[in-house]
Amino acid sequence: MNTVISFLDNKQSLQTKAEQLGSSLNLSVVSYTTGKQADVVLLYTDQGLELHNRQKTHGKLFVDFQAQGLLYRKRHGGGKKEPLARAVGIKANSRPSILDTTAGLGIDSYILAGLGCQVRMIERSPLLAALLQDGIIRAGIDNPVLLQGDSARLITQPENLTDTIYLDPMYPHRNKSALNKQEMRIIRELVGDDSDVESVFHAAMEYALKRVVVKRPKGAPLLAGKKPSHVIKMKNSRYDVYMVNHQ
Repeated sequence: MNTVISFLDNKQSLQTKAEQLGSSLNLSVVSYTTGKQADVVLLYTDQGLELHNRQKTHGKLFVDFQAQGLLYRKRHGGGKKEPLARAVGIKANSRPSILDTTAGLGIDSYILAGLGCQVRMIERSPLLAALLQDGIIRAGIDNPVLLQGDSARLITQPENLTDTIYLDPMYPHRNKSALNKQEMRIIRELVGDDSDVESVFHAAMEYALKRVVVKRPKGAPLLAGKKPSHVIKMKNSRYDVYMVNHQ
């Protein structure tokens, strides 16, 4: 996969950002015209950082925490009564700290942060992490906090100990409900399936302070064959909730 970084021509400020990201990711910075030939290009525009995918699934990814649809869900999506909030342990006077081990484009983390939780989100793909960081900077927010790396390892770090650890792994032939189908196909093409999900789950069960939450498609088998403490069901998916007790 040929991946490069580019920027709109004649934009010095964008070129500077592209060069900084290129140095960070050890990727070549090329002209806008040359970038059009690459399989994947991280493109700085006046709106922000975009990922253009020209492999089998054509399209782009863009993190916008100020998108109208996302802001509407944040304001009118059911608040602490919506299934995600109930699954992670949000109650009237309780806001758990959360570690989202499968950040993706950051939607669930952003919603949970908007509900008053302190959220840390992990993204293993440096490319997706770059999009997330750009979205965070443009939105001017400091919650959620982004971590880039391996979830199974980062879960064990003392600074990442949280009440709830959340997993929404990619499942074969399944779309994350928070993303549209094209976005999901692009992410799968870039980073593959979550083959390490069971090791992340076992680490989560060991290090979560109160609960582990796993989102699964309707009818999918239990992760690692482990029966949850309780289940919150939705039309096409469910949250398997595992209460932990380390005493």
